[in-house]
Amino acid sequence: MDEIRVIELFAGVGGFRVGLERADSGLYKVVWSNQWEPSTKTQHAWRTYERVYGEGSCVNKDIAQVPVKDIPDFDMLVGGFPCQDYSVAKTLRQSAGIEGKKGVLWWEIYRIVEGKVKAKHAPKVLFLENVDRLVQSPATRRGRDFAVMLQSLSNLGYCVEWRIINAADYGMPQRRRRTYILAYPKSSPLVQGMKNATKWIFQDGVFARAFPVSSRVGGPVEGHRIMGENDSDLADVSQHFNLKTPDQRVFENAGVMVNGVFYTCKVEANYTGHRTTLGEIVANTPRAYISENFYISDNEIPNWEKEKGGKKILRTNKETGIQYMYSEGGMPFPDPLDRPSRTIITGEGGRTASRFKHVIEDPVNHRYRRLVPIELEQLDMFPVNHTQGETDEKRAFFMGNALVCGIVEKVGEELINRQWS
Repeated sequence: MDEIRVIELFAGVGGFRVGLERADSGLYKVVWSNQWEPSTKTQHAWRTYERVYGEGSCVNKDIAQVPVKDIPDFDMLVGGFPCQDYSVAKTLRQSAGIEGKKGVLWWEIYRIVEGKVKAKHAPKVLFLENVDRLVQSPATRRGRDFAVMLQSLSNLGYCVEWRIINAADYGMPQRRRRTYILAYPKSSPLVQGMKNATKWIFQDGVFARAFPVSSRVGGPVEGHRIMGENDSDLADVSQHFNLKTPDQRVFENAGVMVNGVFYTCKVEANYTGHRTTLGEIVANTPRAYISENFYISDNEIPNWEKEKGGKKILRTNKETGIQYMYSEGGMPFPDPLDRPSRTIITGEGGRTASRFKHVIEDPVNHRYRRLVPIELEQLDMFPVNHTQGETDEKRAFFMGNALVCGIVEKVGEELINRQWS
């Protein structure tokens, strides 16, 4: 297979790049990357990316301000784009036009791919990541956002497969559920196999081979169109998709869309290998990396127990004035070491007691402590000290934003096994 030229959008600290280069550093070549955080003056993630991959390795500019002509031609686009509102609306003067694109960064992906398609340099693979709730958003009309995305990719000439994958289900050290999307041009050899949707979802697909699932019981998966006659009109999809049964699920955790028809069903992981635990990560942490700052003093423990405990709170809706009882169950304290970790969140760093931060009983001295940066990196399967040079809080934030690199590595390996270039 020839060299695969990759561009990495919304690069963060380079999780996609880590995974692909582990799959085959001689084959996957990142030729352009972009990272821009509009809410901060100091571009911490970009600075980390450049420290790891070299000065000039990542463009630090708002992607909306980058012309498509300034992005080199590529074979593969990867990126973990933020979850936003993907609704669109028709213009008043031109019913064929679209305005009000609220999911800004998704539409930047669309703009770049559209530009390359028009220039006869259509990318051969799109590999995207988002939160698991993407396929059910918004809550007021389940599936609408994902329907807009699927149809927009179809309009650009792509067929799509998707899976919601929990990394821990396949032996990785963190319980992190995310939606992963692969898209291929309709001319791709991969698309021929996708036409038998059931076999592709359960046996032959890239996701199915990389992350096996249990066989489905029952008949074939049925095909559906997004809308019917107005499938290609994104504004109509946005305004009318799933209006009759807005509370019902349309898209399950696995599926494909081929030539405007989507097939979806629920699948379960089928994995019998080793399951990495939080304890294994902790056991391999050199003591030199664990400073006193990460330990919880005896007088702080009651604050942590309170935050981690179950609670019921009477609240008032600000708009209606109606009172209701808010309740939440307790969290493990300390976190168990005999299973994969809970999901890392962006607020993982800092000493302040929190419901969601990890606290473990140190197996060496049996004191309670928070996780140190290299442990968080390894839970996302980054190299040790990938994010060194930033504060502990910022390093924790990076890992809360990142994906599990092992997922990308497995998909990258499976793509190499296919004839798609």
